[in-house]
Amino acid sequence: MQNAIAQSLPATTAAHSLPTFPPLEQVTRPTVPTDQAAHYLNRRPQTLRAWACLENGALRPIRICGRLAWKVADIRALLNGGV
Repeated sequence: MQNAIAQSLPATTAAHSLPTFPPLEQVTRPTVPTDQAAHYLNRRPQTLRAWACLENGALRPIRICGRLAWKVADIRALLNGGV
């Protein structure tokens, strides 16, 4: 039964469901959401959420109306060997 379902789905379904983000160099906003920050840092979003909860990660987010926002400047600094 599962083979029949898998065969009926197009092979590119998974590729189309992945979010695409602009290169970090093109980001002009001061902060990005967790999914986007995780993409740039090559981590899973849950890892960044754990950093925020435990306050022990490489970066600290800011909270805006109960949501996590990650400073683009901090992400760039971390990727350039700083922070």
